[in-house]
Amino acid sequence: MNNLEARIESLEAKVSFQDETIDILNDELKAHQQQMAKMRRQMELLGEKLKEVQGGSSIMPQEQEPPPPHY
Repeated sequence: MNNLEARIESLEAKVSFQDETIDILNDELKAHQQQMAKMRRQMELLGEKLKEVQGGSSIMPQEQEPPPPHY
């Protein structure tokens, strides 16, 4: 019976360790998801600003600009 109790205690310790590890990994995953959402929103805002600049700008595209005077 002593061997059985030792095995049960060992399994309980492993389960406890796994539960703690899962909780830590879950917290990390949540933090990464929040960071990714923030970065995604920043990319959307940058894309909107880029469209505004390209749409309302009077700057010619590089291929249409005349060469500089030293050419």
